[in-house]
Amino acid sequence: MTNKNIGPKRLVVGAHYGLRDWLAQRATAVVMAVYTVILLVLFLTGRNFSYEGWQAIFTCQWFRAVTFAVILSLLYHAWVGIRDVWMDYVTKNVFVRIVFQVATILWLVACAFYAAQILWRV
Repeated sequence: MTNKNIGPKRLVVGAHYGLRDWLAQRATAVVMAVYTVILLVLFLTGRNFSYEGWQAIFTCQWFRAVTFAVILSLLYHAWVGIRDVWMDYVTKNVFVRIVFQVATILWLVACAFYAAQILWRV
């Protein structure tokens, strides 16, 4: 009887998923960093530090869209990180892990809808 899980013919499940997630984390981090620099420049070069000043920045539809894209990047970044925490560190029970992952997805989707509501209410 030979062990078929050893050697070049072993069954590898999920190959390259780690690379995709690693790249997604780096790409979303770059998007958030660039947006942070843009906000800092707007803040440091602006003269009106009131609610009206910030409201004026967000009246442009393109800036709202960019902000929402950054929020979606943040939520995806959070999803990859939290999913890895649930899979690697919290539980090995598949049912409990799926419950945690579904709860996380529902929370992140709710955050996306709330962010959209806030951005387009201004």
